Amino acid sequence: MVGQGKRGGSGGSKKTTTPQPQETGESYIVFSNAKDDAKNKKASSKASTSKDGVTGKPPTGEDVPKKPDTRKLIGGASWTGKLPVNILSEHCQKQRWEKPEYTMAKSPEGFSSMVILKAMNPKTKEMSILPPFKIPPAYKHLAMQPTAVEARHFAATYALFRVCSMRNIHMMLPPNYRDLWKGEFDELKKEDVKNGKGWMYEADPFAAKHERQEAQALMAKKREEREQQRAQEADQPMVPGIPNMNGGQRNNNMRGWARVPKVEMGKRTRQQVEDMVRRHAVWNPQGVSLSEFQRRNIVNELVELGFRKSHIEEAADECKDREETLEWLLIHVPEDDLPRWSLPEGYVAGISMASGNIQREASIKRLSDSGYAAEICEKLLDKYNGNEGMTAEALQNILFQETKDNGEDFSDISGLAISFKAEDDEIWKEEQEILQSIYGYRFRKISSEICQIELEVPKCKNSFVLSIRRSRLYPSTSPVVSLSSPGLPAYIRLSMYRQVIGYAKDNLLNQPMVFNLVDWLESEIPRIIENPGRLRDVSAAATTASEASQAQTTTKRNHSRRRPFPIQWKAGNPESIRILSQWQARQETSQQRKMLASRQSLPAWSLRETIVKTVDENQVTIISGETGSGKSTQSVQFVLDDMIQKKLGSAANIICTQPRRISALGLADRVSDERCTVVGDEVGYAIRGESKQKAGITKITFVTTGVLLRRLQTSGGSTDDVVAALADVSHVVVDEVHERNLDTDFLLILLRSVLVKRRDLKVILMSATLDAGVFERYFNDTASVGKIEIQGRTFPVNDYYLDDVVSMTHFNPGSKYDDNDEEAASNGQSVASTIQALGMRINYNLIAATVRAIDAQLGSVEGGILIFLPGVMEINRTLDAIRSLPNVHALPLHASLMSSEQRRVFPPAPRGKRKVIAATNVAETSITIEDIVAVIDTGKVKETSFDPQNNMVKLEEVWASRAACKQRRGRAGRVRAGKCYKLYTRHAEAKMTERPEPEIRRVPLEQLCLSVRAMGIIDIPSFLASTLTPPESMAVEGAIDLLGKMGALEGDELTALGQHLAMIPADLRCGKLMVYGAIFGCLESTLTIASILTIRSPFVSPQTAREESKAARAAFAPSQGDLLADLAAFNAWLDQRRSNPSYRTIRSWCDTHFLSPQTLSDISSTRSQYVASLTEAGFLPASYDPSSSATSHLHAHNDSLPLLRALVAAAFNPQLARIEFPSTKYAASISGAVALDPEARTIKYFTPDSSRVFIHPSSTLFDAQVFPGATPPVCLAYFSKIATSKVFVRDLVPCGGYAALMFGGQLELDTLGRGIVVGGWLRMRGWARIGVLIGRLRAMVEEVLRKRVDGGAWGKEDEEVVGVVRKLVELEGMDR
Repeated sequence: MVGQGKRGGSGGSKKTTTPQPQETGESYIVFSNAKDDAKNKKASSKASTSKDGVTGKPPTGEDVPKKPDTRKLIGGASWTGKLPVNILSEHCQKQRWEKPEYTMAKSPEGFSSMVILKAMNPKTKEMSILPPFKIPPAYKHLAMQPTAVEARHFAATYALFRVCSMRNIHMMLPPNYRDLWKGEFDELKKEDVKNGKGWMYEADPFAAKHERQEAQALMAKKREEREQQRAQEADQPMVPGIPNMNGGQRNNNMRGWARVPKVEMGKRTRQQVEDMVRRHAVWNPQGVSLSEFQRRNIVNELVELGFRKSHIEEAADECKDREETLEWLLIHVPEDDLPRWSLPEGYVAGISMASGNIQREASIKRLSDSGYAAEICEKLLDKYNGNEGMTAEALQNILFQETKDNGEDFSDISGLAISFKAEDDEIWKEEQEILQSIYGYRFRKISSEICQIELEVPKCKNSFVLSIRRSRLYPSTSPVVSLSSPGLPAYIRLSMYRQVIGYAKDNLLNQPMVFNLVDWLESEIPRIIENPGRLRDVSAAATTASEASQAQTTTKRNHSRRRPFPIQWKAGNPESIRILSQWQARQETSQQRKMLASRQSLPAWSLRETIVKTVDENQVTIISGETGSGKSTQSVQFVLDDMIQKKLGSAANIICTQPRRISALGLADRVSDERCTVVGDEVGYAIRGESKQKAGITKITFVTTGVLLRRLQTSGGSTDDVVAALADVSHVVVDEVHERNLDTDFLLILLRSVLVKRRDLKVILMSATLDAGVFERYFNDTASVGKIEIQGRTFPVNDYYLDDVVSMTHFNPGSKYDDNDEEAASNGQSVASTIQALGMRINYNLIAATVRAIDAQLGSVEGGILIFLPGVMEINRTLDAIRSLPNVHALPLHASLMSSEQRRVFPPAPRGKRKVIAATNVAETSITIEDIVAVIDTGKVKETSFDPQNNMVKLEEVWASRAACKQRRGRAGRVRAGKCYKLYTRHAEAKMTERPEPEIRRVPLEQLCLSVRAMGIIDIPSFLASTLTPPESMAVEGAIDLLGKMGALEGDELTALGQHLAMIPADLRCGKLMVYGAIFGCLESTLTIASILTIRSPFVSPQTAREESKAARAAFAPSQGDLLADLAAFNAWLDQRRSNPSYRTIRSWCDTHFLSPQTLSDISSTRSQYVASLTEAGFLPASYDPSSSATSHLHAHNDSLPLLRALVAAAFNPQLARIEFPSTKYAASISGAVALDPEARTIKYFTPDSSRVFIHPSSTLFDAQVFPGATPPVCLAYFSKIATSKVFVRDLVPCGGYAALMFGGQLELDTLGRGIVVGGWLRMRGWARIGVLIGRLRAMVEEVLRKRVDGGAWGKEDEEVVGVVRKLVELEGMDR
């Protein structure tokens, strides 16, 4: 029965418009919280009936059942708190949703209820209704309750969990429901997240529903676009030259293929590739055995494609699946026996006559017509100085020997007698006469050593002519035989030779044997044609090389580091006594007393005993402290000193992570100074590419978070390996944990799992603005947690907002916005109008005016100025604006600088100068620059955002959070009273978010997913679902898919490339580019390109000279693409530095070419860091020197532009855009029609999802009509995609067909003979065998990478593979 209720007003009763539940055969009641519920209840009571159907009066007196107490029923006898229904109603009211409605169903098992939520759009007044929150069938037993009241409260609890699972609401619930929340509901959520249904637990289900509807609409739109594209392709005309596979039906097989690019391979190049593939390719390396069912299906399917059954069965014996079997056949079956669809257009069997030696070519043709490979015929004919007879005998011997090495170890007959013995000569002549008398007209004598006999083969339509050449030792050896039969594949004839000569060797030697051979052939040829035997048996003579017949096995070298010894928690050992003695002696020095007095003035000192006690008693300690409290410098020292005094100094090994290199360096310096030691002894550091620490001596090591993660990542992978990697670590301190960057969240997951197995390990979390409750809840389930809060000790800081700054500086933007304009005079304009004129962008003139005003206020008082800016470009523009100010010592500070350059900000400025530091947010926390007295805060930060639906990444300049601005402000009050000049209004500050969103929720997750998989974790989504703030499931799935397309993952397994990328701390595309650069011999160039991508292009583009700047950029590498132009400019700058060391000269040269000297220096610095990272990962030798001959192979091909373009495309894949050229137009000329270059605007570009993209106007290819190379490029590789008025791509490089084939997505062969499909979207017309050869080459390149991972030496075979691939991409498959 469905209850009815009113929605207000005085109208009649109406049915509630609630989505009806899907179950059938049950009764449902819909409850409403509407105001007229009381009236509805009265109405319902009037309609009530008894069980027997008779309407009865309400019972009276003693018959009235006692009304149950809902609070006791739901919460228990002692419960005084709120009930689930009330909490849900309050939550809906706070969220401005409609009151929740409840369905009610009654079944034999009991009552069950579901909640329906509604929300009205305040603008459109549109009501959004969610489907009922239905618990999955596997958990349906939980929802069954004995009474309707209990069912309703259960439904409310489940609905609360669905929208508030990330909050601590369960503490307000009655005990039974609290247990459900932390038990079954939590397990249910984990299952849903694992299955990609994390969206069900979004805090705003209406927004989640809207996003899913948009995503579905977008997918539908793309599907419709693809269908339209297919419809357009269906209209393409049929192209001649390709066979119709439909038996004469008028079906156009070339739909969608008519205008795709064509890929070809030169004859000599193809022979070289086939030679190498047959020798080195490995088939079915895992030894997979096909089932009889699979084998039968493969045979039937491939027979339909035109292959011989015997060939397919042979291939199936060696291959693992249908695709590999098809590849094996296309490689091994001779061209004259391949199905027509697999041959190139216009294929004609035979060899080409390329030289002027007609006699030599005629000999080669006669020999190759016998069925032997023309290449082998050429080699042997040259080896025997043109002697055709000796060459023919050597060819036949190949069929009966095992070839070695590269297939050129032919049976050497050069030592045999040149002339025939007299007695043998008589035997041969007598046999010839007998044969002529037997066969009559069928016998023909060609020369004294050669005769021909026409065979009569029953049941065969082919004609057969047997040629017999007398061998050197006949009849002690068999004669040389060859067969001519039009249309009979060469390998079948070779099989005949092998079998007939084998018969002769076994039965006929030392006697005339030709008649017996003819007789045997005439009877056996039909059998051999029907079943010619294994292709491998004749492959040595049919091809230029034999193939390794056994699967190669590789032994992996264990790359896990030497595991440290576990801590010995034994007090008073000799080492601990020695450490204690040294520590006590140091306490007595005057220098240490002075430092101790300074430390005692910090707020943290008063909590020294509390900190030590809390750390001792808990596995996890959370320390929150304001700026200047001393938490970062003192807490670790308190712990160490306590252990030393307890005679446990030898067990102490404290690792303190910092989010930035400069923080680790600064803290190491500061703490070592406070302990009166040298950095690298008791206190050390380890950052990317730089380390100062001594095993067993260093007790406190400050590291970047990434360094510790790499230590854990290279430990072996499993949880036990991670635990073992930290075996010698007593404490892990995670500082600035509030920043919630990707590395920190990843580290916290690992530490939480380690704490379960290492109960003696202590973890300390520290931050200035820490939400301690979030972290406490995260670790509560696995470890005991203690909390400490330290009060700050910052000096007073006065705030000045934008209106105050404008008034103080009398700044007037006027009509000029030139960065070099330093005019700051006031023209009476009001402050309000000035602020309005400034807008939201950073005004560098205002920054310069503020610096000038602060400097004037300070006068002779010493003190530095710290300017916070969002990025490196803004830092450079600020430095340009303030360098002209007198008495200014300007310094940059950002993450891309070398450590030595970053340290320049700490010493005081030169005498008479004022230090002004332009910094990114690296200066917000952990470091103390002693002399800072003023902070200028632009309030901006560069933040990455990622949209997983369209895979778009945006680096946007956004407002910083209030927490970040508070940290910035605190930099001015660390050592004395200061001032903070905020270049934004109070209103803008009020709109800032309290804290930034965790990085894991707003950045691409490819690198994180790769790191997780590199640690041996297979179920990546489930692992990431256990993070402090789980990422969107769509983002995780997209990241795993992209890793597969990049070649880092194959299924669930890491590829060799993936193992390399996991060890390199760089953007995956940059890492992949550097790995390939080292493999293919252009490391130096790829290092530069990767650094340019990490920093930015060195070219500047002034608003007044944009076209001139673009022309200057294009001039460095015309039509080669943006990145190669940037590379050429960087190399030219290096040449200038070598030849003209004068800074003024170099600066003038940079200005002429629109280059930024600072950016070029940053690129150079980043290159050095990447070299250090590659060396640390073991990819480069520790002594790598570009000028050394020992490493010349790593950069011998730096100047090969086609190779560089191909490697950039390899690194960026799948970020490729297909080039669609318009139809060719012609113009009349004296010499005839001349093809015209297409206009740039008529060339179109399409991404893998068939979306059209446009070249960004700033690109050097924006106006490109022609591209480099003899053949047009197939696609553009792009680094970034930007959506504005259109979807633009930038940082471009054009690449050819072989770049896409070698380094693109998975290759698929079109079995209709139209060509090859790369990555499921990029079509290229070409011979199917080319696709197979390239596929095998790709596997061989992967094996080269695998050897590098396993520490194998670079061998001749590896160089051959790399050389062939290099030649293919440089020459686009041609011979020259």
